[in-house]
Amino acid sequence: MSLEIYDLSHDFQQHMPEWPSSPGVNVTIDKFHAKDGLYQVNWEGIMHRCTHMDAPIHVTENTPGISEYPLWRLAGTGVAVSIPKGKWGVITPEDLEKATPAIREGDIVMINTGFHHKWADSDEYFAYGCGISGAGAQWLVDKKVKCVGYGCQANDHPIATKLVDHGLGPSQPHLIDEYKAETGRDPKVDFPDWEPAHKTLMVKGNIPGIENVGGDLDKVTGKRCFFMAFPWRWTGGDGCIVRVLAVVDPDQSFRFEQGV
Repeated sequence: MSLEIYDLSHDFQQHMPEWPSSPGVNVTIDKFHAKDGLYQVNWEGIMHRCTHMDAPIHVTENTPGISEYPLWRLAGTGVAVSIPKGKWGVITPEDLEKATPAIREGDIVMINTGFHHKWADSDEYFAYGCGISGAGAQWLVDKKVKCVGYGCQANDHPIATKLVDHGLGPSQPHLIDEYKAETGRDPKVDFPDWEPAHKTLMVKGNIPGIENVGGDLDKVTGKRCFFMAFPWRWTGGDGCIVRVLAVVDPDQSFRFEQGV
C-alpha cells in the first residue's frame, strides 16, 4: 500500500500548553500496576485544549453541538497552505485567495502560519500569536469549504478575544496598551467584535474550525491531501479534542474495495 499518513496533532498530556483561561487539564492515576495490576487514569478538564474542534454552541446560544457536524465535513480532500505570520499577524481574504495550492469549493483547508513551531506555555504563542480575521472567515464560508484547521492558537485573532476588552475580558489588560504602543492603533478599532471568526465560520457557515494544528503539518504543506478529524459523538458538546490526519497517495495506486 502506497499511502503515507501524517499526524497533524500536538501531543496531549498533563503539562501541555493551554490557552490562557481556566480550568487546566488534570490527569491523575487512579490505578497502577504495582498496586492494582492494571493502569487507569482519570482525566478532568475542558475540551478547548490541545488540537481540538469547536462547536457553534461554544459561542452562540441555541446552536448545534459537536456531534451535529455532518460526517462529510470531517473527512475529504483539501489543501495544506502556507500563510506565514508573525506577532499579531492577521490571516486575510487576500492571503487565502493567493494560497497555493488553490483553495477550492468543498476543500478541507489546513493553514500553516508557522506558529505551531512556537507551541509552548508562553505569551509568544497565545497572547502574541496570529489569527484569522472575520473577513477571512467569511471568505472561507463564501468558498464553501468543508472544514478549516489553523496552525496557531485559535480560530480568532488573540486581540479579538477575552484577552483584551471583549466578552469576559480583559483577562490580560496589558495587551491593550502594548498593542497601542506597537501599532499606534486602538485594538477595539482594529478588532471591534468578539470572536467574529468563530461566529462567522461555525454559526453562519456550520464549518468546523480546528485550533492548534501541528505535528507533521510542515510535511504536507503545499500539498493536496485527504484529511480526517473526528470528534466524539457527544450530544450538546461545546467542542472536542481531535486527532487530525493527512493522507497522501504518492503513486496513486491505492483504491478502496467495493464493499460487496
